[in-house]
Parts: sequence; structure tokens; C-alpha cells
Amino acid sequence: LHRTERASFKAGALAQATAVAAGEFIAIFDADFQPPPTFLRHTMPYFIADNNMGMIQTRWGHLNDQTSPLTAAQAIAMDKHFMIEQTVRHRADFYPKFNGTAGIWRRSCVEDAGGWRDDTVCEDLCLSTRAILKGWDFQFLPDVVTPGELPASMSAYKNQQARWAKGSMQCLIKFGKDILTDTQHSLLARVYALLTMSGYLAHPFLITLILCQIPLILLGYPLSPKLMAFSIAGLGQPVLFLLSQQLIYADWRKRLRHFPTLMLISLGIGPAVTRALLQIIFKRHHAFIRTPKGQENVLNLKQEKRKLEGYRLPFDNIIMVEIGLALYAAAGLILAFLNGIWGPVFLLTFAILGYSFVVYLSLKE
Repeated sequence: LHRTERASFKAGALAQATAVAAGEFIAIFDADFQPPPTFLRHTMPYFIADNNMGMIQTRWGHLNDQTSPLTAAQAIAMDKHFMIEQTVRHRADFYPKFNGTAGIWRRSCVEDAGGWRDDTVCEDLCLSTRAILKGWDFQFLPDVVTPGELPASMSAYKNQQARWAKGSMQCLIKFGKDILTDTQHSLLARVYALLTMSGYLAHPFLITLILCQIPLILLGYPLSPKLMAFSIAGLGQPVLFLLSQQLIYADWRKRLRHFPTLMLISLGIGPAVTRALLQIIFKRHHAFIRTPKGQENVLNLKQEKRKLEGYRLPFDNIIMVEIGLALYAAAGLILAFLNGIWGPVFLLTFAILGYSFVVYLSLKE
């Protein structure tokens, strides 16, 4: 099936394909995903056993997680999301969701929930939320792995994260009231759903915190040391990253060497994500920008670059913002040293490294 125009982006493609598909069950895979031969054997029994089962999601594996520090770092983040977060939210019925690929839907569930819609750029989260609000059941299978490719370039990764941030915010705006008033789920489940949809707001909050450091230093950093106690909450995420690697890989210790890279890029993509969120808030036009993926089976790096040459994202001016934030953090760090104020040293050093690393990878491409 080849579309003559890109109407409604991925949602439009899925809607058109669903219309011509003959079966009651619709498996969905992005082009870079390679489902195992036993995929249907492992997923279909859940539909047969439960007529209210609307969707089965399998765990994403990785085809190129060891090709670069960037893809290895992304793999850690994805593993935590699927092995920990998805497992918990499905088992606890905390608004489970479809991840856009490597899953299978019951057609009647898709139709009952209103089909694929293009009013968000995260059509998967949009349909999932509508189906859950309609009372359908979902199932996540962590032991069924469907490998796919991770974005191989920093520009592609920033594009992917910005799109996910946009879609999450759009769904929060669209479904926030419905989730709050949903009597089928507990208050804890509803709060969890709203927090996950708003999770990307951490990026503008962190940028704001970094920008506050120089004024605070000039004021003598009038913050109580007791406030530092709240930073212990930041240990939660590293523990979950560690746990996910232990649960999946025998060589988990080796893989954790890429954890610092993950921390740097997680901070460094903040400007790109913040811009995406502002575009939603100010209702700027939003288009579905497809994420270029790396290619694993190439002879060498030069050959890979030639293959990707025709499909690269254009230069993004957000790099100038990243450079500006790195310089601002450096100025703050110097000012802190000159005034003998040590409270902001770790944050500012982390900011310098994170923004500089993302700028370096972006310009290197």
C-alpha cells in the first residue's frame, strides 16, 4: 500500500491501512522493527482468552544498541521504560499504553475507541487513552522481544524526543479532564497517568533552575541546606535504570558504563524538548517529522554515512541555544568559585558537560 499524499501523517497511514486490512487483529511494526517468527504464537492466546483484550504490546529490543555510545545510552533509557515502567503500569492498570510499534490490536477496539486520529503527533498514546477510557484491557509481554533500531544521530534523537514531548502534552491537554473524572481507575492511577503525560515538563523546569543559579549566586545563595534533602528523590531514576539492566542482560555491569552518556544527553536535549512544548502551548503548527534511524548491517562507517546522506535532518538553530546555555552555566560556575559558593557547582558542571556534549554530537554530524 503506497499513499499518494502524506495526509494526517502516521495516523493517516494507519487509518488507511486499517481500512484495507481484512482481519480482526492488526499487528503494527515500524519499518525498522523485526518481529520474531513466534510473535503471533505468543500474543494471540491473550485475545482468545479475553474478548475484552484490546491490545498486546511487546518489549522493544535493539538492533544497533552497541554501535555507538549514543545508541547504547538510548537503549538503557528504553529498557527502563519497558522493563520497569510498562510492566508496572500494565499490571497495576495505571493507564497502560501502546508504544506505536511492536504490538497488535483488536480491530473492534480500534473502531470502538474512534480509530486513528491526527489531532496529536502521538497517535499511539491518543488511541491508547481513548481505548482505556472506553474500558478495554491491555497486556504487556516483557518476555516477547521485538527488536528495532535506535536513532543513530543526535539530531534524529532530539527530533524523536521533541515529537514525543509534543504528543504527550497534546494528550495531556486533550484527555486531562477525562482522566481526572474517570471512575474506572483509582486516584493513584489517574495521578500517575497525568504525571507521565506531563513528564517532559521536567526539561523546562531544569532549564529554569539552571538560569536561576547566577541570580542566586549574586544574592549569596540564600538557600537552606535542608532543601538539599529533596535531591534524594533524584536517586530513583538511576536505581530503575540499574534494575532494568540487571533484569535483561547478563553483561549488565558492562552496559552501565554508558549511563553517564545517558545523563548528559538527557539534560542536553532540554532546549529542543522545551521548544516543542512551547509550540504546543502557543499553538504553533505541528507536523509529524519522521525519525531517521541508523542502519546496523553496513560494511563500515563511511558506507553508513553514504546510506544516510539522503535522509538527514536539516541544521537546527536550537544548537545556538544549547551553546548559550553551556556558556551561561560556565559563567555561573566561575562566579560560584570566585565567591566561594559550592552549592550550585555540581548542577552547573553537569549543565556545561550536558549541553556541550549534545552540541558536539550535533555539529559532528
